[in-house]
Amino acid sequence: MLQRKYSRRLEEFLRNEPDKIMLLNGARQIGKSYLIRQVGRTMFKNFIEINLKEDYEGAQVFATVRTTDDFYIQLGAFAGSRLGTRENTLVFLDEIQSYPHLMTMLKFLNQEARFRYIASGSQLGVALAQTASVPIGSVAIEEMYPLDFEEFLLATGCGQETIDAVRGKFRAHESLNESMHKFMLYRFKQYLLVGGLPEAVNKFLATSNIAQVRKVQRDICNLYRIDASQYGNDRKLHIRRIYDMIPSYMENRKKRVVVKQIEQSKGHKQYSDYADEFEYLTNSGIALAVVAASNPKFPLLESTTKNLLKMYLNDVGLLTSMLYGLNINSILMDEKSVNLGSVYETVVAQELHAHGYPLRYYDNKQKGEVDFLVDDYSNLSVLPIEVKSGKNYKAHSALNKFMNTAEYGIRRSVVFSNARDVVDSGGIVYMPIYYCMFFDYYHVDDSNSLIMPEMAMPQQA
Repeated sequence: MLQRKYSRRLEEFLRNEPDKIMLLNGARQIGKSYLIRQVGRTMFKNFIEINLKEDYEGAQVFATVRTTDDFYIQLGAFAGSRLGTRENTLVFLDEIQSYPHLMTMLKFLNQEARFRYIASGSQLGVALAQTASVPIGSVAIEEMYPLDFEEFLLATGCGQETIDAVRGKFRAHESLNESMHKFMLYRFKQYLLVGGLPEAVNKFLATSNIAQVRKVQRDICNLYRIDASQYGNDRKLHIRRIYDMIPSYMENRKKRVVVKQIEQSKGHKQYSDYADEFEYLTNSGIALAVVAASNPKFPLLESTTKNLLKMYLNDVGLLTSMLYGLNINSILMDEKSVNLGSVYETVVAQELHAHGYPLRYYDNKQKGEVDFLVDDYSNLSVLPIEVKSGKNYKAHSALNKFMNTAEYGIRRSVVFSNARDVVDSGGIVYMPIYYCMFFDYYHVDDSNSLIMPEMAMPQQA
């Protein structure tokens, strides 16, 4: 059984937020339903699960529900004697986006307080964007993601004590010893191949067979493509085209979405012409969008953005499956002919996104491009992040120009690479790539005091 950090959040919410309903959003096949099922059955005597997508494709008994009384009648017919009280009954409405009117009804179900509720959806972000009346105040909309690297370490047998010790080294700006560094780097490269989709991870743990893992990943990619078929023909084709082209975008020097390639025409299509397609890919959780900041000053929330979009797949295992297939040596053996830059960037994008960071990067015609930008609350500044997969990781002219732009007020930056040593050189902190798993936008220490963010460390005297 995979250990998910989000299980603790679910337990805390169900224990401490009795007056709200959680709407859990996330892509398909990331383990939302399994985790809710596991936590719900542990915490409640009565756990009722209704898959509304199956109902929509079948009997459609909830299709005509328009009042809470209608809902209770159908719920009673479905659950029977398993319905108890609000204190001991949790009703799980899975794939609730299949019936948008039920999302609006959550407010009234919550007010009447007969039972506890939790809802999830694989395309909830898309449905919420199209729902006229979202019950703000009655629901808490949260996100769940594939396994991050720390969860992958736990799944592959690395103990929590070891991870905590490595975290301590990260916080102290210290390097691991050589043997531990090699172990962490090897596990990291396994993560590049397997990714964090639970079915792929479980297949890897059960078989250690990359061919079987790749089959799982191909099936999930096809599932993501099929999900787009609910839209009209033109939009469906555009969504699939953009999704299929993400790996090729990542292999380009600029790594940006090239609008004119979507329909392979020389017309005058612009970014805005495909805004709905981009929104679908990100709201459904199957892609991560990174926007370009044109005036990168703290706080980044106030920074204007340009229509220069980078997109990453939601899981690095899907990317390496598309790029390298069964050729695992391209990743495990550091083949010189293979550039893993896009793969490493995808992992860092996943980690930052899963840990609460909005995804932004820097692009300037004169100064160049910096991979990621995050807010550094300790220094009230912007923290630029560069990701390097090769040995020449100290060559970063764009980052140098960025840091030397006085008006930006940059005090520190981070460069991730395969190198073991943690080195602070003129405000640039070089760190091993696996330390990216410890970047948390909000981190609560043992005394429950809030540190924002974990990486924002004061400059040394």
